[in-house]
This record gives sequence, structure tokens and C-alpha cells, in this order.
Amino acid sequence: MYMALAQHVSLDIRFQQQYDNARTYLLPFIEEVQPLQAGMQVMEIGCGEGGVLKAFTDRGMHCLGVDLNASRIQSAQQFMQPEREAGLARFIAQNVYEEDFRLAHQAAFDLILLKDTIEHIPQQETFIPYLIQFLKPGGHLFFGFPPWYMPFGGHQQICRSRFISLLPYYHLLPAPLYKGILKLFGEEEKVIQELMEIKATGISLERFERIVKHSGLKIDKKTLFLINPIYEYKFGLKGRKQLPLLAAIPWLRNFLTTAGWYLLSVDTAAAQSRC
Repeated sequence: MYMALAQHVSLDIRFQQQYDNARTYLLPFIEEVQPLQAGMQVMEIGCGEGGVLKAFTDRGMHCLGVDLNASRIQSAQQFMQPEREAGLARFIAQNVYEEDFRLAHQAAFDLILLKDTIEHIPQQETFIPYLIQFLKPGGHLFFGFPPWYMPFGGHQQICRSRFISLLPYYHLLPAPLYKGILKLFGEEEKVIQELMEIKATGISLERFERIVKHSGLKIDKKTLFLINPIYEYKFGLKGRKQLPLLAAIPWLRNFLTTAGWYLLSVDTAAAQSRC
């Protein structure tokens, strides 16, 4: 029987991988643009078990983790109990579109994180500009995601069947055919539903950048990865930036880029020019 990747069955391993990845790669990426200091307010949307935020609380920042999955929030509360007791972290299971959430967190955060999250969220054209209201003046948004067209952009690695979990690109097939393959190999209905939802919300680098521009945001830092930094902890593969030539070729780069990382801020110059 095929054994799933360790992080798919062990919350402890997943938490540690996210923490190590954030500490080693994510914090230095952000600090090239925005200095990170104790007391800063940080929110992560789609925080899961909270591993990413631990790298920030270690530096004395105050963190809010938000996730729709109540069981993952419960796990985060357990993993991060010392940080919660110290007043550095809190976790809530809530939809950020809810009115009470919106009113409670206006202009509240120096940094908002969405790591491996935006590709799961529908109506990204509405969602991304919606987040601006939660930023303090001078704040930043971080997005890290696998482009939809990359070999495993469909997240098919979560499949129980070893063959189709390691099969690249077939998530790009028409939806009925893709779903039929998943059923043929005996995937559970909840897994099929999750993968089909990802197919509906998957995002390319080009579409993401168009949304950013139309939202009144600007890209302060961008790195495309040939090898996603998280692969160091999942597969023992050292993170590696995309080749500059390939990174410069629109659309083609999506097929061979395993992650795009972006640090964004409000484009005040563009806003002033429109006034």
C-alpha cells in the first residue's frame, strides 16, 4: 500500500516543516524589503496549524492566525499554547468576509501572509483588493503559491494512489476527464471534491500579477522558484530560484515554476495619479 507523505498524516511534522521553512526562507525574503521588529502585527490567512506564525512570534511579533477549518485552528492553539499564553498569538476559525471580522481589524496589520492559500480561494479578483483594508499604512501583503500549470499545481500529491499522486500535469485535463481518472484510481469523494475545487481556483502567475495591478497594489519583491523552498523539508531538495531566462518568459514559466513568492504594498503613486 502507498504511504502518503509524512506531512499529510502527521500534524507535528507539518507544523515543524512550516516553521523551519518560514524561519529559513520566508523571513529573510520579507526582510529584504520590510524590516521585521518585535511588536509588529501580523495576520496569516489560511494559517493551518500555525507553523509559519511561530517564526514570527519567535521574533516578538503579535500574530493572528485565521482559518476556515476549525480542527486546524484547534491544532494551532495546542501547538502554540506558550505563545498564546504570552499574548503573542491567537487563532480564530472565521471567514474574513464576515462583517464583525472586517470591522474589528481595519488597518490593523503591518504584514498579512497568504502562503499556499490563494490558489484555494474563489473570486481572487475580489478577494485580493479586499485585503487592503486590513493593512496599516506602509504595510505589506505576502503571497506564496504554486502556479496552476506547474507539474503538481493541482495538489494531486494528496492522492492515495501512488501512481496518480506522482503523475504530473494531468490536472490540466478537462474537468470531466480529470475527475474520471481520480474515480478510476479509487480516490475518496472528499479528496476528489478538494482537487476539483482547486482546479476551479488555480491561478497562474500572469493572472495573479494582473489582479495585483488592477487592485492598486505594486510588487515590491518577486521570486520565482524552480524548486520550492518547502521541498527541502518534504523531499530533501534544496530550494532554488528559477533560471532568469525562463522566469522572463510569460506563460511558459508557469509550467516549470513550482512556487511564486510576492511581497506587495499599496501603490500610492498610482492612486494619486488617478485622483
